Order: sequence, then structure tokens, then C-alpha cells
Amino acid sequence: MGWVAGLYLVGYEFGVPTILVSDVFKRWLGSLRDQRAKARIAARIRAATFGNFGDVEPVGDGIFEMRIHDGPGYRLYYVRRGETIYLLLVGGDKSSQSRDIRKAKAMAADLDRDLS
Repeated sequence: MGWVAGLYLVGYEFGVPTILVSDVFKRWLGSLRDQRAKARIAARIRAATFGNFGDVEPVGDGIFEMRIHDGPGYRLYYVRRGETIYLLLVGGDKSSQSRDIRKAKAMAADLDRDLS
């Protein structure tokens, strides 16, 4: 079973991007103990469903890093394919950023294979 099979819809479709999340993302978010951070992350994803991605930087190979300035500095990594946004992975803090970007790039490559 491919990567696409493990995606879940977040939000609604009405002229703004559709956001899908991976199992990796869901597990990461579920593992956070900081309820305030979870709420901030959920609010950020909700804003993105309306097209407001906030503080975002490209990190290469079509991957974007959505930065959340809370706690250790959470990062949400995503790729856009048409009007669909695929949340790939979340880096817990700056110290895991390089590893998280590598993982997000590998997941994006898997996604592209599954979509073709």
C-alpha cells in the first residue's frame, strides 16, 4: 500500500487548498504532551485551510517549512501538488531540523511515485 493511502483530509474544499496529513504527522502530533503547542499547531493548520500559511520558508525540492514560534520552535513540513497540500512531517525543534527536512524530501519523493 502506498503513501497516499495513509492520508487524511483536513478542512474543506471551497476554492482554497485541500490539506492532507500523513500518518507520520498524526503520530507526531499525538505524541506531543504540550496541549498549548497542540492547540497552536491545530490553529495554524486551520488557518492554512483558508490559505493563510503564515511564516513559511522553502527548504528545497519543493518542500516548505511552516514555522510555529512556540516552545522549541515547531516546524510543519509540506509539499504542494496542484491545489492539494500534503503535510509530511513535523520537526520538534531547531535541533532536528536537518533530519526532518531530509525525511520530508524522502516522503515527497515517495508521494510523487504513488501519485504517478
